[in-house]
Amino acid sequence: MWGCGSHVLISPWGRRLPATRPDSCGLARLPSRPARAASSSCRGKPLAQDVRNTVGNIPMEWYQDYPHIGYDLDGKRIYKPVRTKDELDKFLDKMENPDYWRTVQDKQTGADLRLTDEQVELVQRLQKGQFGDVHVNPYEPAIDFFSSQVMIHPVTNRPADKRSFIPSLLEKEKVSKLVHAIKMGWIKPRKPKEDTPTYYDLWAQEDPNSILGRHKMHVPAPKLRLPGHEESYNPPPEYLLSEEEKLAWEQQEVAERKLNVLPQQHRCLRAVPAYARFIHERFERCLDLYLCPRQRKMRVNVDPEDLIPKLPKPRDLQPFPTTQALVYRGHTSLVRCLSISPSGQWLVSGSDDGTVRFWEVSSARCMKTLPVEGVVKSVAWNPNPAVCLVAVAVEQSVLLVNPCLGDKLLYAATDQLIEGYVPPEEERLQPVTWAVAAGAEHGRGVRLIIRHGKPVKQVTWHPRGDYLASVLAADGHTQVLIHQASKRWSQSPFRRSKGQVQCVLFHPLRPFFFVATQRCVRLYNLLKQELAKKLLTNCKWVSSMAVHPAGDNLICGSYDSKLAWFDLDLSTKPYRVLRHHKKALRSVAFHRHYPLFASGSDDGSVIVCHGMVYNDLLQNPLIVPVKVLKGHAPARDLGVLDVLFHPTQPWLFSSGADASIRLFA
Repeated sequence: MWGCGSHVLISPWGRRLPATRPDSCGLARLPSRPARAASSSCRGKPLAQDVRNTVGNIPMEWYQDYPHIGYDLDGKRIYKPVRTKDELDKFLDKMENPDYWRTVQDKQTGADLRLTDEQVELVQRLQKGQFGDVHVNPYEPAIDFFSSQVMIHPVTNRPADKRSFIPSLLEKEKVSKLVHAIKMGWIKPRKPKEDTPTYYDLWAQEDPNSILGRHKMHVPAPKLRLPGHEESYNPPPEYLLSEEEKLAWEQQEVAERKLNVLPQQHRCLRAVPAYARFIHERFERCLDLYLCPRQRKMRVNVDPEDLIPKLPKPRDLQPFPTTQALVYRGHTSLVRCLSISPSGQWLVSGSDDGTVRFWEVSSARCMKTLPVEGVVKSVAWNPNPAVCLVAVAVEQSVLLVNPCLGDKLLYAATDQLIEGYVPPEEERLQPVTWAVAAGAEHGRGVRLIIRHGKPVKQVTWHPRGDYLASVLAADGHTQVLIHQASKRWSQSPFRRSKGQVQCVLFHPLRPFFFVATQRCVRLYNLLKQELAKKLLTNCKWVSSMAVHPAGDNLICGSYDSKLAWFDLDLSTKPYRVLRHHKKALRSVAFHRHYPLFASGSDDGSVIVCHGMVYNDLLQNPLIVPVKVLKGHAPARDLGVLDVLFHPTQPWLFSSGADASIRLFA
């Protein structure tokens, strides 16, 4: 704080400091606080010399590289104090010196200063956000400058200014602009509101062809029923009631009476008395007309053909199987599964009679019969055309069979491939046991036996023909096993169980693996070893599934007679759900080349549908049912158990509970 005339400096602690004097450059230098001795022996004694730094209010970092820290009043250098204390000395000083916590260092002199109790209290008050002065009351009562009472004389009685009597030039200019705008027509005056009431006809817009729409919407009251013979003054004798009937009529409720009027016979019309209930009935009639609502129901004429979507005609979607061409007979029990060779020449079937039969497709001739020890649950022909091998799921084993059909060089090379296996030096732990068939089994065509500890209900091949997957009818994480035939190595790909697995399937093009449980289908990425997608089928129990040859669409059949079509790029929910069958679906299949898919059901029918998948991602697949094929006779509440398309021709194979296999062409 500076005073007037003489330079007086008030320190933050309320002390007056001597005035500054200009230095050699003509600038006033601020005085520094007097240095205090840090030791307790000099406390309270006058200082021997007045050490005051006169460098002014400058950053002290400028003297960082100099031995001195400023100049005193005599112009002599103030040297920095020698500080030889290390960290240990500082720690001992902190532990032994009771005034260590209130000792600070003066930046202008470099000396240690001990804060007094008043200074410590001031710092604490400022840290708490309070006033520096203890005697300041921040909550003093406010002074009411203006009283709430109306005074006779105003507070200021200053005379009015001259500008209050002179017209404003700005307002004059603004008014002149508005007048010019009104003359030019830029600003138009508001039209006066009309107070005349406006009436609207609510029925005028009902029918534009009529004057009033309510005439067309008028619903006439229903007419009364005309009187019959019982109300005549001279009714026929058969309408007259006897005494007992009259007594029964009088005891009935009014709503229960068949006749509203008691028939009576009069000799002439003049002898007819007045009707006693005339006024009462007319009153009820008026109440009905007044209270009962009447509504005109507009009939909408809709052509039933417009409700059916426009689909192409089936003859435009040919070829597809239409008639039964051949019947393969030989099994004595229901045929559960079918599979066909990559060339389409041979067909293999598995039955509950404990046999696996190999058929020639063109002649329906059974070429070979392989007896097995149990029910055949699944068969799968290796899709690799260079290998002649069939996987057969029987009880708790999977048999790899060489049928020895067709080209001799082909099945001979398959045997050489199997016999050329070299076992590893160290035996690895596997969830299954691989065994080589010998003796009679080898003579029947069995080459390898994969023994599982639990029943096997499905087996399927990878499109390349080296890997195959099997599904076990058990609980736990070992429901699905993947085997490699060339290395005779098996592994369990899952660590935990996600539900009861119904069937599995390999993706035809990408390293994906489909696993169908009772309610959903999970798509796993075999390279990344993670779950890629989970498809919600909205079905109670999934029975089978098939993937489109392009790999972007999947169909699932369920035991609640639903067929769900999934577009894998579109959503995890079904794109279309078909309910064409009346009973449970047992099998579904896609054709490899033609846009066809089929479904077999327990109702004994096979429905063939046209399913065109377009390359354009913006165009949805076209699904059109084209044919219902019938031929199987249901037995044991079972119908068609498996359906299969020919790899090259638009032919369809089906196996049923009637122990027959049928070819539709």
